[in-house]
Amino acid sequence: MNNIPAEKFQFAKRNDLQHDKKFDTKPVSYFQGAFRRFSKNKGAVVGGIVIMFLILFAIIAPFFTPFKPIYYDMVYAYVTPKSNLFAESGLDFWDGYKKKDTNYLGYLKDLALAQETGRDIIKNGEFTVSEDGSNYVYRYDTYFGVGFGKYKIISQEEFDAIQKYQNETGRQVLYPTVSFSDRKLFLEKNKYDANIYYEVQNPKESTLRPKVDANGDIIPNYWKYEAGSNNSLIPAYNSLRIEGEDGFTENGKQYYYAYGRKVDGGIEVRAEYYEYYIYQHTQVKKDGIEEPLFLFGTTETGKDIFACLAYGARFSFVFATVVAAANFIVGVIWGSISGYFGGKIDLFMERFSEILGSVPTMIVITLLKYHMGSSSQALVLFIAFFATGWIGMAGRTRMQFYRFKNQEYVLAARTLGARDTRIMFKHIFPNGLGTIVTSVALVIPSMIYSETSLSYLGIINLEAGNTTSVGTLIAAGQKSIMAGAGFVALFPCLFLVLLMLSFNLFGNGLRDAFNPSLRGSED
Repeated sequence: MNNIPAEKFQFAKRNDLQHDKKFDTKPVSYFQGAFRRFSKNKGAVVGGIVIMFLILFAIIAPFFTPFKPIYYDMVYAYVTPKSNLFAESGLDFWDGYKKKDTNYLGYLKDLALAQETGRDIIKNGEFTVSEDGSNYVYRYDTYFGVGFGKYKIISQEEFDAIQKYQNETGRQVLYPTVSFSDRKLFLEKNKYDANIYYEVQNPKESTLRPKVDANGDIIPNYWKYEAGSNNSLIPAYNSLRIEGEDGFTENGKQYYYAYGRKVDGGIEVRAEYYEYYIYQHTQVKKDGIEEPLFLFGTTETGKDIFACLAYGARFSFVFATVVAAANFIVGVIWGSISGYFGGKIDLFMERFSEILGSVPTMIVITLLKYHMGSSSQALVLFIAFFATGWIGMAGRTRMQFYRFKNQEYVLAARTLGARDTRIMFKHIFPNGLGTIVTSVALVIPSMIYSETSLSYLGIINLEAGNTTSVGTLIAAGQKSIMAGAGFVALFPCLFLVLLMLSFNLFGNGLRDAFNPSLRGSED
């Protein structure tokens, strides 16, 4: 002070006085800061977006399909995925076709079916032949390719109803039959094969070879009868595509094709399954299914993979969330009491948890299934996961309480007279929330993975009503790989992989976001 020149001193004016300025920015809450830190973690954000997409798929997808998990159709087993968008574009992708490698006889059978029905069984009629002429390779329609299957026996009322449906819609369901006298010449396995409508070279062969005319067309062998003749047939209806209403003339005589044969129990007919399927669902069952169209294909039992995956994902998310919530509530309460009070209370609670946690989950499930055999499998699974699932959450919570209960701010709160419950859940719990929330985020995929594994192994069967499991689909997909239908396993496995990976990324992001030591690092 003595060394400062006097001329440097000046009287201060009121306007020169400096005061603390008001902050221009708004205070950031704990959760706002956590959200900012989470947003800067790109991997966690992507994981969260994928999780939201999977959850929306589980919630919304069941409303966009008329199929249910309980639905099945053995005729349409292993049909390939089909989307009208790709089918109409002409691309060889997601169009309901698959690559078929067969011999000349197999090609002739598909050609015969395409010729009779007018369907594009062999895509665009294009095929390639091996150099030795033994193999034919082409794109084969798995929906139209089922053809007629076996002869059906229907009632007179259904026959009349189908004919009325044909006349009103112009869609042909019934086709002319083959005379039973001609079919008697076939081997037993071929007598009731409704796809054989053509003349054959040798009826005693195990695999019938059709006759082909000079133009390469299959020669039909339809059962025909003369107009006005007495026979056991019902009055035959004329085809909507092959002949006119007045039948046809041959050698000066009027003939009709026979569209049915009277047998015990009804009328034996040849019905193209694709059109018969549409008729059954739109006119008889009226269940909202308008055509056989399976976006993700079907399983070996003809279940729609898209519907099963959507309903299975919905069940998995709901089940895992309920189990995680129950484990979270019980685990946090148990762990906070044990960690905060310590001493004999902690000793007793820890020993109890260790004894309960030492019992394998598989044994718990086995005992529950034995004593609750008639109960819901989902209930058995919930009790088994809840019985020991909260122990891990309790251990993490206890560890956090031991970590923070002797911190200065806790001692200050206790000195100021704060109650134990306020200290536990107002001061200690929020600081340990990062680890606890991260564990909750990882419990959900863990529950889904465990439930999927148990249903995959067949220990838990969730195939009841409109409930199914992703694990059941994966198990069905394992069998399908040998049958050349890898798409059955592809979609449920892809769902599970995306779920596990995205939840891990999301959980890591939550851990960093709720870490109190990183508060302020987002600025």
